[in-house]
Order: sequence, then C-alpha cells, then structure tokens
Amino acid sequence: MCACVSREPVPGEWNTQLDSFQKLLILRCLRADRMTHGLQDFVAAHLGQRFIEPQASDLSVVFKESSPSTPLIFVLSPGTDPAADLYKFADVMKFSKKMSAISLGQGQGPWAEAMMHSAMERGKWVFFQNCHLAPKTFVTLKPFPVSILQNGSKMTIEPPRGIKANLLKTYLSLNDDFITTCTRAAELKSLLLSLCLFHGNAIERRKFGPLGFNIPYEFTDGDLRICISQLKMFLDEYQDIPYKVLKYTAGEINYGGRVTDDWDRRCILNVLEDFYCPAVLGADYAYSASGVYRQIDTELDIKGYLAYIRGLPINDTPEIFGLHDNANISFAQNEAFALLGAVVQLQPKAAASGGKAREEVLCIVAGIVEKVPLPISVQEVMTKYPVQYEESMNTVLIQEVIRYNRLLVVISQSLSDIVKALKGLVVMSSELELMANSLFINKVPDMWQAKAYPSLKPLASWVSDLLQRIKFLHGWISDGVPPVFWISGFFFPQAFLTGTLQNFARRSVVSIDTIGFDFRVMRESASALKERPEMGCYIHGLFLEGARWDAKVGLLTESRPKELYTEMAVIWMVPEPNRKPPTSGVYICPIYKTLTRAGTLSTTGHSTNYVIAVELPTHTTQRYWIKQGVALICALDY
Repeated sequence: MCACVSREPVPGEWNTQLDSFQKLLILRCLRADRMTHGLQDFVAAHLGQRFIEPQASDLSVVFKESSPSTPLIFVLSPGTDPAADLYKFADVMKFSKKMSAISLGQGQGPWAEAMMHSAMERGKWVFFQNCHLAPKTFVTLKPFPVSILQNGSKMTIEPPRGIKANLLKTYLSLNDDFITTCTRAAELKSLLLSLCLFHGNAIERRKFGPLGFNIPYEFTDGDLRICISQLKMFLDEYQDIPYKVLKYTAGEINYGGRVTDDWDRRCILNVLEDFYCPAVLGADYAYSASGVYRQIDTELDIKGYLAYIRGLPINDTPEIFGLHDNANISFAQNEAFALLGAVVQLQPKAAASGGKAREEVLCIVAGIVEKVPLPISVQEVMTKYPVQYEESMNTVLIQEVIRYNRLLVVISQSLSDIVKALKGLVVMSSELELMANSLFINKVPDMWQAKAYPSLKPLASWVSDLLQRIKFLHGWISDGVPPVFWISGFFFPQAFLTGTLQNFARRSVVSIDTIGFDFRVMRESASALKERPEMGCYIHGLFLEGARWDAKVGLLTESRPKELYTEMAVIWMVPEPNRKPPTSGVYICPIYKTLTRAGTLSTTGHSTNYVIAVELPTHTTQRYWIKQGVALICALDY
C-alpha cells in the first residue's frame, strides 16, 4: 500500500478533463483510506505547503494584538496547556515577577477580583486558568461579560499531530544550556530523544483507535516535562543509569497515572521498554525497522537535532508504533469518514416524520416487524430445562431468554407506537421523533440500545444479527445443549463462562475460586464437532483483530495485507484447578464484545466490554503482539 496512490494520474483523457477537486471525489469512491493524503496535496497546491506543516505557537505574534483592554484568550483542545509557554514568554518580556495566576473554581471569585484590581493599579499581568469551571465569576468581574469574547484576541491551542510535530515542539523549547549543565550530556541527549519519541508514540497511538489504546488518553506536555526533569536529575545523581526507576516513574506514575484500563497499562509499559533501555545509547540504534526513526550523533547540538527532526515524514508509519501496516487503513478510513461526516452535518436536514421520509420510515418499520419474532415462552423453557444442581447451563439459558425477551418487547412496542405516531393516531413524542430519525439513517434507536447487548452494527445488520441470536436460542431449546457454543450470541457471555466453571466445580467437588481455564485451539471446524467435551466447552464466533490464526501450524501469525479481521478457530476452554498460566510461548489475548473495546470501567479494573483473556500459542514474543494491539472480538461493526 503506497501513499502515492492519491497522486496517481486518472486513466485516459479524464486526467486532463477533471480538476483537482473532482479527482478527490474519485479517490473517495475508490480509496477512502487515501483521502487524507489527497486532501493534503490539495491544500498544499492551493494554499501552500506551510498549511500542512506543523507550526509552533508563537505568543509574541498574538501579544502584539493585545492591550490592557484586549486580553488574550486561549481556546484549548484536549491534551494542551499553554501555561508553560506563557511563563516562558513572561521571562522573555521581563514580566515573570509581575504576573499573577489563579485557577478559577468554587470560591475563587473574590480572589480573582482582588488580583485583577491589583494588576490594574500596578501594571501587572493576570493569568486566569480553567475559566470554563467558573462562568459566573465573569458576571461580577466587570467588564467581563460576553464582550470579552468579542474584544479579546483569541488563540487556539491544539496538540501537534504526528511524531514529527511533537518532537519539533519539544526541541524548539529546549536550549543547549539544559544539555550542557548535565554531568552526562551524551546519555541525556540519547535518552531525551528516546523519551520524546515515546511521548509522541503514546499520544499518536490514540489515532489508531482500540488498536492503540482501548481508551483515548489525553497525555500532555506536562507529562513529558516532568519525565525530562526526572531524567536529568537521575543522570546527575546516579552512577549507573537507573532504567528500572525511569521506567517506573514514567510508565506507572507520570503517564501511567492517567491510564485506567489494565490492558492499556500493559500496552504502555511494553511500549516504554523500547525507549527506556540500555540499547538506545547505541549510535546505530533504530526505533523502527526502516531506520527512519533512529539515534543520531550525540556530538550534535539542539540545532543538529532539529535538522534531523525536520527531515522526518509528516505522516507517521505504523512501524514506529509496533503496529501492522493494516492499522493505517483503519485509521485513514476513520479519519476520512469523520471529515466527510462533518461535511454532511453542514447539509440541511429533513425531518423523518414528514413527506417522503415518513413513507420510507414506515417501509423500514414494516420490514422489521415482519422479521422480528415474538418473545420466547419462559415457562416452557423452565419446564424443559429446570434449574438443576448438576447443569448450570439450564440457568444460563433461562437468563438469556429473559434478557432477549425484554429487548423483543421494547422493539415490538416501540415499532407499534412509531407507526401510530406517523399516521397521526397518537402524539409524536420527542423520543419517538428520535427513533424515527434513527430508523431513517439506518441507525439503531437509542431506546433499543438501552435494553440491548453492546453492538456497533448499523440497523439492517443489527436486526439480522438479532435474528441469528434468537435462532441460536431456539436451536438450544429444541435440540438441547449445543456441542459448540456461539459465544458471540450470548447477551451476557460472562454468565456462560461462570456456568462452565460451576459445572466443573460441582462435579469435581472443588472450590470455584481455585479453577481457571486452559485453552486449546482446535483444528476441527465448529460443524465437525458433534459432541460436547467431557470437561469445559467449545466456543466459536470470534474474530481476530491485529493478527490471524494459522490453522496449518497452529500458531498466531501476522495479518495479511488489507485483511483487518479474520475468523478465529474453535477454542476448547478446559477448567483446571490451581492452574498456573504459562510464562512463554503464548500471547494472553483479551476478548471484547465490540470493536471499540472500551466500556464502563468496573471494580475489577476491566472494561464492561471485556469478556475474558485466552492464551494463544505463538513463536513470537508476547510484547510484539501487545504492541500490535491484537485482540479477539465477539462482533464486528457490519
């Protein structure tokens, strides 16, 4: 996959007949993942190269537009903080001792007002932080009503995009004195570059979505600054470089303090291993296979490092993140669709409850009503599968039927109400209006999602998936406990796994707390397995993201180009008392319900989207797959 696809000429005479914007339309149809590159070329050609290059913020420019009656207003984006730049600018202007700062919030109004009056009398600067937390404060601070936004000189602060931009921002703020005052300047230069690359890596992994981190953390320049200060301090104080201490302070405290998901913590600590290790002191150490990101001669000064940084590519390749090239496809598509979605939002909207849209919604409703089955009789299921001490799966089945019935009732009732509302028989409530709009754009209504299992599918696919889930339950009810369980079909898969452990615990007369799962990937397909195993259960229906399963050799292996998801083989989950997990030869792979992977954080430290972790055999190190973001997914988004 080459980035230059967006620059390829259009075949035949179309290359001369179409203008650059029309060529972008063709690119959108054929290669949406290359839209970003195409738009960059478009902007550079029409506005200039500097509009796509990272620009460092310059307070001196915007300061010239300010005055005592024209304040500077910083409009921030997540992950940005102009405080350090402002303090540095105050030093340059000889105002560091004449600037007062206060973070607004509850009870800070009188202090802020007194600070402003003092500044007015003595000719000082006042820096109000977190103004959004205390909007009422500005009502009392005359002349600070809405007019401040009109009269103020506004400056938008956005985090730099890309590793190159992050490196530039950091090194432009450094000077040679900072390096030379360290007793071990050469080591500081090498580890500083390494640390800055890690900072850019941690920030930019967000753009890859769940492949990078389950939760998009807002790491800031403050995290990097404290790590740089600690790095210099430890180099001055310790005879041997304390890598263990450096990794702990950065991975567990400064950056890790923001990380709330256990799997993300595992990821960031493994990424940090590549940047804080003795090997980075080598003159020829490369952070990526291509050698684009590498160590450089420590004899160079800050200007030399800046020259190297300016030669780096604007668009990062996945290799620096330890990701597969396929990760760029997912990111590029999501970025293009987000951009185009913003454009669509600017278009005028027609209400789904009127005109032609109304007829389309009625047609959609009729199609769903025809497909969605009636609720399953819970009493009949309980009669056929009564609660038994020896078979916990009966209880699991009954609970699943109850959960799906609740959803089916909500769907049936809401569809009946929306038809009446569209025909004018009942009042169209705001809730029904939202439902009609959702149906019109092929989106699952919020009132259904509130009672449903996690899913990212559009409406049509969601309904088809629901029918498959109900079919799975009907098959279980009519034919008995299936030999292979479709784990993706469970409303609450954790209950099924607990039931499996409970069955083993009762048969073996052991405490369920002492039992864990052993995992064996089967060579047989789900259809070839006709009987349940003596112990545990067979599961299927999972998808691998970030890797693929090689059935021939029975190992986890690299994804094929442009193959984002692959079906996983049947897994035999074998309960085993007092089991000790293997320390090598496997990748501990988490299973998630949906591709977002993120959910509400539970008291266990795991997301509610998380199901369980399985062990997949591999000849590659576990760190390799962790950085690749490999996971098993119950349901895709289509």
